[in-house]
Amino acid sequence: MVPAGGGGGELERRVMAALKASEARGDQPLVWAVEVARVVAGEGAGLPSADLAGILVSNLCFAHNSPSLWKLVGHAVASRLLCPLHVLALLTPRVLPQRRAQPEAYRLYLELLRSNVTSSFLSMEAGPNRDKITKSIDDALQLSKIYGFSGIDNGHVIIFFMMFVITKLIDCTLEDCGFPSGLTEEQGSIYAIEGPQDMDLDVKGVSTEKQNEHRAQLRRKNTVMALDVLIMMVADRKIQSFLRLIFLNMPEKFSVLSQRLSLVEAHKMELETLLTANHKIDDLLMNMRRVSNTAYQPNNKRLLGVLGNIKYGGSMLGQFTGAGRAACWVIFDIYVENAIDGKHLSAISAIEVLKEMTKTLQAINEASWQETFKALWISALRLVQRAREPLEGPIPHLDSRLCMLLALIPLSIGAILKEETDVHGAQGSKSLPKTSGLVSSLQDLIQYSGLLVPPSSVVNAANAAASKAAAFKANYKSGGGNPGMMGQNDSSTKTVGNMLHLIVEACISRNLIDTSSYLWPGYVVSSGHLKDATLPQESPWLNFIQGAPLSGPLIDALIATPASSTTELDRLYHIALNGSEEEKSAAAKILCGASFVCGWNIQEYVVRMVVKLLSPPLPSNSSTQGSMSHYLAQMSTLNALLLGISYGDAIHIISLYGMVPDVAAALMPICEVFGSIPPPSNHKPAIVGEISVYSVFSCAFLCLLRLWKFYKPPQEYCLAGRGGSVRLELTLDYLLLMRNNHIDFANSSASSRNSSNNIGPLNEVPAQPLYIDSFPKLRAWYFQNQACIASTLSGLCNKNPVHQVANKILSMICRKMNKPVVSSGNLSSTSSSSVSGSSVSTQDDYQRPTVPAWEFLEAVPFVLEAVLTACAHGRFSSRDLTTSLRDLVDFLPASIAAIVSYFLAEITRGIWKMVPMNGTEWPSPGASLHSIEAEIKEILASAGIQIPSCYPRGVPPMLPLPMAALVSLTITFKLDKSSEYIHAISGQALENCAGGSSWPSMPIIAALWTQKVRRWHDFIILSCLRSPFGRDKDAVAQLIQSCFSSFLRSSCSGSDFTANRGVGALMGDAITGQGLQLPMAPGFIYLRTCRTFHDTYFVSEVILKQVIEWADKLANGFSSSGPPQLKSGRTPLSSAACMAHQVAMLGGGLLCVAGGPLLVQVLYEETLPTLLLSAREESMKDPGPVSSTLQGYAMANMLFFCGSLLWGAERTSPVMKLSFLSRRPRVVGNHMDFMAGVLDGHILLGCDHGTWKAYVSRFVFLVVKFVPSWLRDIKLDTLKKIASGLRSWNEHDLALALLEQGGPQAISTVVDTLL
Repeated sequence: MVPAGGGGGELERRVMAALKASEARGDQPLVWAVEVARVVAGEGAGLPSADLAGILVSNLCFAHNSPSLWKLVGHAVASRLLCPLHVLALLTPRVLPQRRAQPEAYRLYLELLRSNVTSSFLSMEAGPNRDKITKSIDDALQLSKIYGFSGIDNGHVIIFFMMFVITKLIDCTLEDCGFPSGLTEEQGSIYAIEGPQDMDLDVKGVSTEKQNEHRAQLRRKNTVMALDVLIMMVADRKIQSFLRLIFLNMPEKFSVLSQRLSLVEAHKMELETLLTANHKIDDLLMNMRRVSNTAYQPNNKRLLGVLGNIKYGGSMLGQFTGAGRAACWVIFDIYVENAIDGKHLSAISAIEVLKEMTKTLQAINEASWQETFKALWISALRLVQRAREPLEGPIPHLDSRLCMLLALIPLSIGAILKEETDVHGAQGSKSLPKTSGLVSSLQDLIQYSGLLVPPSSVVNAANAAASKAAAFKANYKSGGGNPGMMGQNDSSTKTVGNMLHLIVEACISRNLIDTSSYLWPGYVVSSGHLKDATLPQESPWLNFIQGAPLSGPLIDALIATPASSTTELDRLYHIALNGSEEEKSAAAKILCGASFVCGWNIQEYVVRMVVKLLSPPLPSNSSTQGSMSHYLAQMSTLNALLLGISYGDAIHIISLYGMVPDVAAALMPICEVFGSIPPPSNHKPAIVGEISVYSVFSCAFLCLLRLWKFYKPPQEYCLAGRGGSVRLELTLDYLLLMRNNHIDFANSSASSRNSSNNIGPLNEVPAQPLYIDSFPKLRAWYFQNQACIASTLSGLCNKNPVHQVANKILSMICRKMNKPVVSSGNLSSTSSSSVSGSSVSTQDDYQRPTVPAWEFLEAVPFVLEAVLTACAHGRFSSRDLTTSLRDLVDFLPASIAAIVSYFLAEITRGIWKMVPMNGTEWPSPGASLHSIEAEIKEILASAGIQIPSCYPRGVPPMLPLPMAALVSLTITFKLDKSSEYIHAISGQALENCAGGSSWPSMPIIAALWTQKVRRWHDFIILSCLRSPFGRDKDAVAQLIQSCFSSFLRSSCSGSDFTANRGVGALMGDAITGQGLQLPMAPGFIYLRTCRTFHDTYFVSEVILKQVIEWADKLANGFSSSGPPQLKSGRTPLSSAACMAHQVAMLGGGLLCVAGGPLLVQVLYEETLPTLLLSAREESMKDPGPVSSTLQGYAMANMLFFCGSLLWGAERTSPVMKLSFLSRRPRVVGNHMDFMAGVLDGHILLGCDHGTWKAYVSRFVFLVVKFVPSWLRDIKLDTLKKIASGLRSWNEHDLALALLEQGGPQAISTVVDTLL
C-alpha cells in the first residue's frame, strides 16, 4: 500500500522491517519508537517526519491494526517524532467512517485526539518540513476543496483542521444517537476516502455473542467519549480563538458549524437522555457562543481594566456624575442644533446621519434601545423648546426644528427598525428589541411635561392629534367597531394636546407603531365634554379629493392647510403634471405651502414631489430648441415652484432631506435654458408678480447659488502655511459628484435605496449622470466667478462682446441718473475704468441691453469695477453708486450674485479705501452702534467670553468702500415675500462680507439694519455674535473653555434626564422668550459661530488640551468649585472615568462640527501625535499615576469618538460611504503606524509613559470592541508591532483580540501567537 504521506517504498520497507524485528524480539512499543527514530534519522529527514506518519497510519488503518502499533504512534507523537496534527489528520478520514465497524480503533483515535489536540506541540518551526506536513494535512482532509482556499498555509490548515474535526465529531455523535447529521450527499462524497475501509477485526476470530455485546457497549461509550472530547475542544481557549478567526473572517464557512449546533440544540433533550449527559450539551453550546461573542472584556484586576470595563449608559452614571446620564448623549444635542443652522446646507440627508449616529452611540454607550431612542427624542424636544417662540427675522427656523423632531427622527428610527425586520422578518416585530425599545421610549416621554409644551404655532395641531386619540379611545371602550378605526367623527370630547401626540402621530403615519398607542396610560387626558363646543372645520383637502375644482378660495385653503395623506398628494401631483397651465401653477403653489413646511407626516413625499416637478420630463425627440420651448411652456409652474422653495426654511428643509444634489441637478438646465433666451425688446425692471424670462432665470439661478457658498473668499478655502482646505465645503462639482454617485449606487443595487425615500413612482432614479460640461453657459459663468474670486479682472478690448454689453449696461444706468455715459475706451484697462464726462452718445447707447441673462451676468463684474472706481475717484456719489447697483438688481435680479461675489472678493483683497459712515455720504449707524456693541459684549460676557471694544466713542465708524456699497444696497430692498429669494443671498453675503474683512464691520451693518427693521433687533444681535470669533483666537479659546466649564460645573442635583446639568447648561434651555435670554449658553454660541473660525487647527489643539486638563482635574479630586460628590463617593476612580468619558465625547462633538472630516483627519495625523511627542508644560509635569492614566484614557476616548462619529462601524448608506469612508483607511492606518513606530522604539515620546500606555491600551480596546472593521485596513506588520507592545505590558488578551480582528491577513500570525 502506498503511504499517504509519501516517503517512497524504501523507507516504508526499512520501517516495517525494523518493526517486525522489534516485535520478534518482544520489545515494548517505546523501543519500537526508538528503532523507528533510528531508521528515520538514517534517512536524513527532518523531524517530525511527514513520511513516517503516512507509513504508520496507512498500516494502522487497517492492515496492521494492533494495540502495539497504536501505542507506537502515541509514543512517536509524544516524542515529537510525528506531528500530532498530521497524525490526527491522516487518521480522521480513515477512522471516522469505520467507527461502527472498528470501535476499538475509534476509541484509540479519540484517546489520541484528547491527548494531543490541545497540546503545545501543535506548533512547528517554519521550513520545508512544515510546508510538507501542511500540504499532507490539506490533501488528507481536502481542506482547500471544502473551504474554497488556494495556496493554504500553516495557520489556515490548523484552524480549518479544528473546524473540520469538530464538525465531524458533531455529525458522528448525532448519527450514533440516531439523529440526522448536517452532512449532505455532496459533502459525503468529499469526505469519502479511498482504500480498504471495509476491513474489520472480526475476521481474526469467530464472533461470539459476548464479543458483539462488548463491541456494542464500546460503541455507546465511544459516543459519550466523543461528546466529552468535543466539549474539551470547544472549551479550550486556543481552539475558541481558532474558530473565532473563521467566524470573523469567513462567516459563510462558519455557518456550516452553526447549522450543526442548531441540530444539537434541537435534539438537546433527547441527547442528554441517551448519553446521560447532564449539562454537557449546555456546556457545548455555551462555549460555542463564546466563539461568536467577539466583544473584548478587559482584565479588571488592573487600573486600565477598571477604566475599560465601565459601562457609560448604566445607572452608575446618574449616581456619580454631575453632568448626569444625559451627558452621554450630548452628541445628539450638538448634531441636531448644528443641523438647524440654515447658513450651512448639507448634501447628506439628516436621516442617514441620524441613523448611523444613533447606532454608533447605542453601541459606544452600551445602552438599551429604549434609552437610546428616549435620548434622541429628548434631544429633539430640547431643540424645539430652545426656540419655541422664535425671534422675528427673515428666517425663523422653527419649521426646521419641528421638521427634525416630527419627520427626520421618525424616519431615521424607521430606517433602523427596517434593518432589524430585514434580518428577523416582519413577523412578531413588536417583540424585537428595537421596536419594543421605541414603544417604551415613547411611553417614557409622558413624564417630561416641561419638554412637551407645544409652541404656539402648533397648539391646534397638537390638540387635534389628542382629540383624535381621545375619540379612538372612547370608540374602543364603547365597543364601537374595529380598534383600527380612527373614530374621527366623535367631536364631543375636547382634549388638550402636547408634542407627544404629534410625535406619536408621526410614528403611526410611518407604521413604526400602531393605534394601540392611543390606549397607553396617561396618553389621553380629557378636559371634559363640551357639547356646545364649535365643531372642527372640515378639511379643504376633503373637498379637493372629492373632485372640487381648484378655485381661488380652495387654493388658498389648501396652501394654508397641510395634506393628511399621500392619496391627496398623488392627486395633486397628477394635476401638476397633466392639468391646464393655471391648474399646474396652482398645484405647484399648494405643494410648496403648508404641506411642504409643516406636513410632517407626509413631508418626505412633498419634498420629493417638488424636486421632481422642477425637472419636467422632456419629449423623447426633443432637440435643444425643443427643450427650450418645453421649458417655456412650463414657465408659470416653474416660477411658482422656484418662489415656493425660496421662502423661509424651504431650502433648509430640502437640505435636511439630503436633496440638495438633486435640486442642483434640476436647477441647472432651467438656468441654462432661461439664461440663454433674450428678453423682449420692451423689457423693463422686474415688476412684482410678473413672470418673465429674467425673473424665472433669476429665481432659479439664485436658488442654485444658495446651495453652495459661491462667494467664498480665498482665505476661507485655504489656511496660510498649510495650503489645504480648512473644512469640507460644498461646491457645484461636489454636488454633481454626489448626485451621480447616488445614481450609480441606486442603479447597481436596489437595496441601497433608503426606505425613507421609497415613495412609489417618485423613487425613479435618473438614468444618466449629469456634468457641468453639459451646460456651457453655466460652466462659463462658474469659471468666471472663480477667476473673479481668485484675482482682479483682466482688461477687455473695445470690440469684445462683453465690453459692448457692459457699455450698454452703463448707458442704461447713467441715463436713469442723468449722468454722462461711459466712454468706450475706458473699459480696456482695469486701472483707468471710470465714468467719462465728455462722451457723445447715440440712440443705441440709451437702449436697454436686451441680451440673454448669461451675457448680462458676464458683463456685470466689469460694470461694477467701473462704477466702484468712479465712486472712489469722486466721479460718482455714494447715492449714485447705490442707485446704479439697485438698477442692476431691478433689471436682472440675478445680478445680486455677481455683485456679492465681486464685492466680497474685493473686500478680501483690502485694496479699497475706507469711507466714513457719517450720514452725509453714506448712511450712519448713529448711537445704535455703541448700543449694539454693548449688547454683544453683555451676551458674550454672560457666557464667559470677554472681548475688547472695537468702536471708541468719538471715532467715526468706517467701512471699506465695497462693503459700504453692499450694505447701502441691501437696506434699499423692500421686505416683501416676492423678494425673499434676493434677501436670502444678500443676507448671508453681509455676514460673509464682515467675516472677509480685517475691519470689525458687523456691528455697523447690524446698526444700519436695526434702524431699517427695528422688529428684527434680537435676530440681528444674535447674528452679530459670530463676528468676534472670526479674527480673535483668544475669544475662541475662551468660548471653548466656557463650553467645558458649563458642561462639567453645572448643578448635579436630581436624576431627571432634563435637569439643568451638563447638556442644559451647555446648550441652554431657552434662547428666546420676550427677547434673548441671558445668560446665553456657550454651547449654543459655539454652534452658531464655529464655521467662522478661520484657524480650525488652533481650535483642535484647544479642545484637545481642554480634554487633557479636565482629565487631570478629575483625577486629582476636582478643583474647589468642581462637583463635590466625587470627594466623598465610594468609587472616585470610576466616577472620574465616567466624567472623563463625557469630557472626551463633548470634545469630539465640538471638534467634528467645527471642522468636519478634514479636521478629524488632522487630529489623527498631526495634532494628537504632536502632543504626544512634545515635552509637557511645567504645570502638567509629574502628574501622578492616576492622573497620567486618566489623561491617556481621555485622549484615546476623544480620538475614537471623533472617528466613530464620522466613520462608524459599517457605513451601509452609499451616500455616507462616498462622503466619509474613503479617508478612513489612510487616516487610521497612519495613526496606527505612528503607534507601532513608538512601540517599536523608532520614535521617542515626550509625554509621560503612563499616559502613553493608557492611551494606546484604551484606543486599541475601543477599536477592537466597537469598530473592529477598521483593523482590516491596517498593515499586518503594524498590528504585529502593536500587539507585541501590548504583550510587553501584560495585555495579552487585548493583543490577541487585536490580531483576531485583523482580517484574513492576520490568521497565521494569530495561530503562531497562540501556539
